[in-house]
Amino acid sequence: MVAAVAAGTLVTGAGVGLGLWAASDGDGPADSTTAPEASPSPSRSYPLSRAPRTIPAVREHTAERGPGWRPERTHRVVVSDGALADEGRLIAGELGLAYAGEKDDERDGDLRLVLNRDAGANPESYTMTVRGGRVTVSGPGEAGVFYGTRTLKQEIRGAGAAPEGVVRDEPAKQRRGLMLDTARKHFTADWIEDRIRELGDLKFNELGLHFSDDQGFRIESDSHPEIVSREHLTKAQVKKIVDLAASRHITVVPEIDSPGHLGAVIAAHPDLQLRDVNGRVVRGAIDISKAESAEIVDDLLNEYAGLFPGGRWHLGGDEYQALVVSDPEASFPGLAAAARKKHGPGATVADLATGWLNDRAVTVRAHDRTPRAWNDGFFRDTSVRVAKDVEVAYWTGKEIGARQPVEYLEEGREVVNYNDEFLYYVLGEPQTFVYPTGERIYEQWTPRVLRGTTAVPSRYDDRILGGSFAVWCDLAGSQTAEQVASGIRLPLRATVQKLWDPREPELTWEEFRNLADELD
Repeated sequence: MVAAVAAGTLVTGAGVGLGLWAASDGDGPADSTTAPEASPSPSRSYPLSRAPRTIPAVREHTAERGPGWRPERTHRVVVSDGALADEGRLIAGELGLAYAGEKDDERDGDLRLVLNRDAGANPESYTMTVRGGRVTVSGPGEAGVFYGTRTLKQEIRGAGAAPEGVVRDEPAKQRRGLMLDTARKHFTADWIEDRIRELGDLKFNELGLHFSDDQGFRIESDSHPEIVSREHLTKAQVKKIVDLAASRHITVVPEIDSPGHLGAVIAAHPDLQLRDVNGRVVRGAIDISKAESAEIVDDLLNEYAGLFPGGRWHLGGDEYQALVVSDPEASFPGLAAAARKKHGPGATVADLATGWLNDRAVTVRAHDRTPRAWNDGFFRDTSVRVAKDVEVAYWTGKEIGARQPVEYLEEGREVVNYNDEFLYYVLGEPQTFVYPTGERIYEQWTPRVLRGTTAVPSRYDDRILGGSFAVWCDLAGSQTAEQVASGIRLPLRATVQKLWDPREPELTWEEFRNLADELD
């Protein structure tokens, strides 16, 4: 993928342009020690630059001749718009530069951040120009400019310099996430903040927090303090997490999973526990025939809407145990009666559960949130259908009566890829789970591989919003938080590479892994 462009060469980030400067020591231009310092303008004495070595790889680089750019303490970071102040201060601190704010003048060594507002452009795209001893990062949105600074930071960390030329870059997928199960295992605020910094540098833009389950409810609550576990995050800590994430253009997506996985809530409200026809308790399942069940969940959804201001909300909807038996209507006559009363004489327990999910979607939609639910909360052949705007979080095809991913896509639904075959890091490796490796993700997974190892047809690609790596803490004591951070390090990098650039990577896995070591 090479084409001549003016005085340089256009190369793709994962193509022939990957590598350090064409230099004998790999640190800068071959004649950097002899080039006149007062004349940084391009000349034939400089070799053509090579594309930056970053994770994810930049998608396009136009090579030019010139000295590139190295940060010095006398250099300034200037911005064209006050909206970029946070991005400017951050990169200034990271590179040891002076933040000068909004300035119109130009000085040698400047790093300039520019907003070029264009309603039709991808707000996560950016252009970075390194020329004449200066760097300009521009984009139609603040997120794109931020990602340009992440590319620059990686260039400096890995090679010590930004190569002469122009980078044009944007992500292939709009959702690039990490989901953390903080309900089964308490992670400290500091640990989560460290992950946010890591995610930001890798150009992820979502952090999911699954903070309610059978084993714990991990965030302070004013409406229902009785359900909160001893180890939990305060609202002040969560606000700090959300603010830090926002500064990295990461949306925190909360999840209060229901009507299953509510054991911590039910423990404080045993009257809401679902029981079968014989009076046996159904683990984690709330009785959705009772109005009080909806009230307590809606109380929590409404309470946390102000704490999590992002545009997405995960409603769960998976593994409601009333629906894994052979005859739900016979096993749970109370649910069956409630279904018929609410949805008509032919309604089933699956219809009642679907109506529950739709009602919770109404609750979060009132806060301008787009709802998301696990794919096994979308049932086949029900009279009640899940609302069209509910995103499908596709994680498995192992459940009874599993629907193929294509069924959701053919309905016109938007899907986020959580494929448990590649993207599920389940502590203790219970059942058939094994810890995913970055190598396997890098070499075998793409966003179109939604279930198992087979990709859906390319015609559905636009309906796949992106993907999310997920950490589940089923056997919470199996790893420490530090071991989790180490274990997901390479899988995260492989995941974002495949979400950012749809092309086959040019680097081998060994080369990619070595690059990750260089940049960390």
